[in-house]
Amino acid sequence: MEQHKPSVRAEALELLRKGIPNRVVAEHLNVPRGTVGWWLSEDRKKRNIRYVQPTDCPRCTGRAYDHEAYAYLLGLYLGDGHIISKPKQHHLSIFCDARHTGLIAATEDTMRRVMPMPRVNTRYKTGCGEVKSYSKHWPCLFPQHGPGKKHERTIALESWQQDIVDAHPWEFIRGLIHSDGCRVTNWTTRVVGGERKRYEYPRYFFTNTSTDIVELFTGTLDRLGVEWKTLNQSRAAVTVSIARKASVALMDVYVGPKY
Repeated sequence: MEQHKPSVRAEALELLRKGIPNRVVAEHLNVPRGTVGWWLSEDRKKRNIRYVQPTDCPRCTGRAYDHEAYAYLLGLYLGDGHIISKPKQHHLSIFCDARHTGLIAATEDTMRRVMPMPRVNTRYKTGCGEVKSYSKHWPCLFPQHGPGKKHERTIALESWQQDIVDAHPWEFIRGLIHSDGCRVTNWTTRVVGGERKRYEYPRYFFTNTSTDIVELFTGTLDRLGVEWKTLNQSRAAVTVSIARKASVALMDVYVGPKY
C-alpha cells in the first residue's frame, strides 16, 4: 500500500467523521478509495465503533414508499426473480430477455423507486439481462424468499402485501406478465363467400410452475373482471390463456406487451 503523510490521513478521517462519503474524500485528497476505506475501518476499531450498514428498507425504517412500484416489482419477482442472501452476498435479481431493453430499464427504475439507496446494475448473459439490486434487506420486502425453488414451497402474500396488490392490481398483473407471460398474435383462416381469408387476433399467456403463484394471478384477474382459462398440457407448468376480446382489450390498456 502506498504510504501517505500522517496529515493526509488525519484530514481524511476528519472529513469521514463528518459523514463525507469515502468516494468524495478519496477524490478530494487524491487517495485510492480502498485506502480511505481502510483508514476509516481502523479508526472505528480504535474508537470501538461498530459499523452498521445504512438502509432505506421501508419495513425496517417505517418510511413511506411507492406502493404502485412495489406491486409491479412483486409481480416481476414472483414471475422470474430470486434473492441471494448469504453472509457476504445479498441481492435481488430479476431476469429479462435481452431484447426487451425497455423492460430492463423499467425494472431498474422500479427497484430504485422501491429502495433508492442500494446499487442497481444489469449484467448481460447470452440472450438475457439480469437486473440486480444489492441489499440484504430485500427479504424484508419479499418474505416469500426461502431455500429451494419457489414452486417447491408455499407462496402466500402477507396481509400488507395483499393490501398493496388490492390497491394496485393492474401493476401486479403487469409485473407477472412482463416476467413469466407474453402477448402474442394468433391467426386462423375462414372461408367467407367462397374465399379463404386469414384472421389475426391477440391473446395473453402466463406460465408458471407454482400453483400458488398461478392462483395469485388468476385470483387477481377474477377481481378485475378478466376472463381466462388454463390450457391442457403435459408439462408440470400451468399456462393461463386470456383470449376473450373484451378481456384482451382490458389487458392492452393496463398491461401491454413486453418492450
